[in-house]
Amino acid sequence: MADNKIAKLGMIAKRTRKEHGLTQEQLAAAAGGGIRFIREFEHGKESCHIGKVMTVLLMLGIELIVHGEPL
Repeated sequence: MADNKIAKLGMIAKRTRKEHGLTQEQLAAAAGGGIRFIREFEHGKESCHIGKVMTVLLMLGIELIVHGEPL
């Protein structure tokens, strides 16, 4: 069940990245990470570092809301 949510979050990030006209390389550079991380995140890898995930989401302007509370 958790992996479905991780995969969904990765798909949302990928869609948003493309909407912003960014390549994976550009997003990785802007977020201060590596291309491998971006690829793994977009493909729903469960072991992605949450801090890096949050940085990528922030760079894309994606806000996470958990139980009505923005993160």
